[in-house]
Amino acid sequence: MTTQKQLRTAMLLPPLTVETLVNGGAGLARYEGRVVFIPHTAVGDVVRCRVTKVKKNFLEAEILDIINPAPQRRQPECPVAGDCGGCQWQHLPYPEQLVWKESLFRESLVRQCGVAADKILSILPAADQWSYRSRVQIKSSNTATGFVTGFYRPKSHSVVPVEQCPVIAAELNSLLGRLQRLLNHSSYADSISQLDLSVDDRRDCSVVIHYSGQQVSSLADLLLKEQLGANLFIRAGAEKQLINIQAEGVLRLTVDHPPLELAYGTGSFSQINLEQNRVLVDTVVSLAELTGAECVLDLYCGMGNFSLPLSRRARHVVGVEESVTSIVTARENSRLNGIDNVEFFNRSAEGALATFSPQSPIDLLLLDPPRSGALAIMDELLKFPVKRVIYVSCDPQTLARDLKILVTGGYDLISSQPLDMFPQTHHCESITLLHYS
Repeated sequence: MTTQKQLRTAMLLPPLTVETLVNGGAGLARYEGRVVFIPHTAVGDVVRCRVTKVKKNFLEAEILDIINPAPQRRQPECPVAGDCGGCQWQHLPYPEQLVWKESLFRESLVRQCGVAADKILSILPAADQWSYRSRVQIKSSNTATGFVTGFYRPKSHSVVPVEQCPVIAAELNSLLGRLQRLLNHSSYADSISQLDLSVDDRRDCSVVIHYSGQQVSSLADLLLKEQLGANLFIRAGAEKQLINIQAEGVLRLTVDHPPLELAYGTGSFSQINLEQNRVLVDTVVSLAELTGAECVLDLYCGMGNFSLPLSRRARHVVGVEESVTSIVTARENSRLNGIDNVEFFNRSAEGALATFSPQSPIDLLLLDPPRSGALAIMDELLKFPVKRVIYVSCDPQTLARDLKILVTGGYDLISSQPLDMFPQTHHCESITLLHYS
């Protein structure tokens, strides 16, 4: 048997059979009793692989050859799938992706929080598994052969060239092609590290070019001459100042019934899957079961994605957000939609419950934290209990960590609804409802 000392990176392993998939998207196999994590595999694959990392209790490896492919394995849509670092599961048919997302999500909550398996609902699939991304960060590099645009290879800063990405909107693929051709062999290419592309519900687009050079004015002239038909910005210099080159309007998305049109600023947060965001908002509104008499606190409220639909059904809503840009936009969104029973505060979520609870009892708390979760406010939720809590999460592991604190502290988990916001990846969005009695 190979000892821990003998194991090393670049070591070739004998053929291994993938037994299951794990959080993070990799397949799990075993070598001499050790767990081996192998990305871009399917259950049943027999693979030859090479060790890339040696840890005390596990190995990480990369595929060298698929000796015997699993029956459900499919040919990825993208020629660089598995190489660019974006999609982990293009080799799995979409129904298979949904099965594993739901299974891994359920397993995380049952194992880590001790909740009953039947509290975890069936996953809500995306309407379209392709062309769903409305925002994307394109990495770039100037090479001897030209200006390369694409995505970083996993765990590196090496750009994998991408001409057409099947998960981003068609308008963004078109913009990417035009920008690549425009900047290729230009004097600006050496100083451009990233292109931020966005498209909204009206199919209006926005471009932000990250540029560290000195020729900002001439780069702006070049972009304007191309007539890209998009809002144009340059993020310039060491201070990364956002310079408006040509912005005829803000980006907008639509949620709720009847429709609310919400603006969001360039560089500020919005869900990347606009269609699934509508499903997300509808699900939250349904779970809230508001009667018009409630006071709602929305932490990590952004530009009002949940606050404003909820305010139509509540007595009063308070939104809290650290981003100044998002709060300014949220206030403008409430004004433009004629909503006057919502207040937005630019502050940290931490301490907000302690601040606002004494002023007016909170009937519903909505949490929509970043991937890192809402650990900072869990103690407050135990000290100032709220009857109903809705927790929107984009990371099952930080969600499980936070929910464990709540369910062991007096909250009952009523339901948790996984939702596929990110087809072709292992990522899973969710909406969890808790009651305190």
